[in-house]
Amino acid sequence: MLRNQGTIVLGHGFGTDQSVWKHLVPHLVDDYRLVLYDNMGAGTTNPEYFDFDRYSTLEGFSFDLIAILEDLQVESCIFVGHSVSAMIGVLASLNRPDLFSKIVMISASPRYVNDADYQGGFEQDDLIQLFEAMRSNYKAWCLGFAPLVVGGDLDSVAVQEFSRTLFNMRPDIALTVAQTIFHSDMRQLLPFVSVPCHIVQSAKDLAVPVACVSEYLHTNLGSESVVEVMSSDGHLPQLSSPDSVIPVLLRHIRNDIAV
Repeated sequence: MLRNQGTIVLGHGFGTDQSVWKHLVPHLVDDYRLVLYDNMGAGTTNPEYFDFDRYSTLEGFSFDLIAILEDLQVESCIFVGHSVSAMIGVLASLNRPDLFSKIVMISASPRYVNDADYQGGFEQDDLIQLFEAMRSNYKAWCLGFAPLVVGGDLDSVAVQEFSRTLFNMRPDIALTVAQTIFHSDMRQLLPFVSVPCHIVQSAKDLAVPVACVSEYLHTNLGSESVVEVMSSDGHLPQLSSPDSVIPVLLRHIRNDIAV
């Protein structure tokens, strides 16, 4: 029986699509109105409609999210955002806070590049090499990038799944989205966030240094927030460690955990 406790919207990270939520969806579908979608350039979206100017900043993706919620007549939702979609959700909430009752952030980062008093995990030279590798041989880059990000070997199911969704992206679109993400800096906007945020992070994540980034979010968000560091490894814990991670996510989705 559908008890309809509200609406939950699931937003995926770079290189994945809505299938990344396959282990979480069965636990929610009977109790909530559930909304899954693909960011432009990913999944089943038509690459011919990808607007390179619109998606040169994260705002383009946030406007898409607002449009989806408005089109579905969602009055308020719990938004679960993985990686870049956590920041997309934050941006959308700045424009339309009424649409969001809570944001659950998984593997989120407001900035990926190191700064004077901030450790985002990457130097500019790292990004130059990353983008050049994507340009020169996209498939070879995917094969090397997937196990590093997931935190497993090439034979693991999670790495194979991430490789599949990476391969499905058109290379020029993947490069543009990666540049948009890695060049983004949300730090100055965090104090203006009014929606409660739950920050969930793997203890070991190549893309997001937990000691700095999760605490930075917790300290600088203008809204109430809580941090939970899980024992999982990798940037896609909902895919690579579902048995231990899904119960944590369900707890943050279903309950108002004290801050």
